[in-house]
Amino acid sequence: MTMIWSAITTSPIDTREVLSRVGAEEDGAVALFLGIVRNSNGGRPVSGMEYEGYAEMAQEQLAEITGEAAERAQTDRVAAVHRLGALAVGDVSVAIAVSTPHRAQAFDAARYVIEQIKVRLPVWKREYYLDRDAEWLDGQVPVAHGGKVG
Repeated sequence: MTMIWSAITTSPIDTREVLSRVGAEEDGAVALFLGIVRNSNGGRPVSGMEYEGYAEMAQEQLAEITGEAAERAQTDRVAAVHRLGALAVGDVSVAIAVSTPHRAQAFDAARYVIEQIKVRLPVWKREYYLDRDAEWLDGQVPVAHGGKVG
C-alpha cells in the first residue's frame, strides 16, 4: 500500500522501509534522497553530529511538507523520515522517497521536501569536530542550550 508518510525518529533509518512506502505499477520513476553525516565540514574533520528538535512539532511540519510535495507532484507516493539524536559519520540523517510516472516530478518533489525541511523543521544540528569544540551550525542554538527566542 502506498501513501504519503512521514516520521521523526531516534532510531537508525531503514532506507528499504522508506522505499517500500512508495511505488506503484504506473510509476516509472523513484527518486531517493539520503542525507548522510560526512567526515568533514568547511575543511574541519567531523567525528559525528547531533540533531535536536521538537519531535511533535517537527512531525507536524514534516507531514505538512510531504503533503505539499505530493500535491505539487500529483502523487500520493511520498515518504520522508528525519532522525534526531547522536549520529556517527556515515549514518543516514534524512531519507526522502518519491515515486511518480515520470522522473521530473519525482526529482522535483524530493528536492522540495529537503529544501523545506532545511527551512521549516524545528531541528538543530550540532557538529562534533576532531580538532575543536562542537558547535551548533548556522548560528542556531536551541533554547535549551542558551539560544534566544525571537
